[in-house]
Amino acid sequence: MKITRRKLLPFAAGVALLPAMCRASTAQHYPTRPIRLIVGYPPGTAPGMAARLIGQRLSEQLGKSVIIENRAGASSNLAAELVVRAPPDGYTLFQLTSVNSWNVALYDI
Repeated sequence: MKITRRKLLPFAAGVALLPAMCRASTAQHYPTRPIRLIVGYPPGTAPGMAARLIGQRLSEQLGKSVIIENRAGASSNLAAELVVRAPPDGYTLFQLTSVNSWNVALYDI
């Protein structure tokens, strides 16, 4: 049987995609542990209450607990620094407000 180019190209493409498909099927599901949502304001403020509503909805949809952590002070720069220094694994989230965009212009970071 003679193998033509039309038969060989789809077979070669399938063989090339096989390692990528196997690697994707072994990935872990996100999240596998609780998620931290960092807020730069004290509890009871508008950003704090919004974070609690967001955290509750995330917890329902992802099936893992969402821990709301309030780090008030320094116009939310303390919370931003905590998130920047966290490991880049996707388990530490930061609730931004318009103040964070002003902080870049006002403070030497």
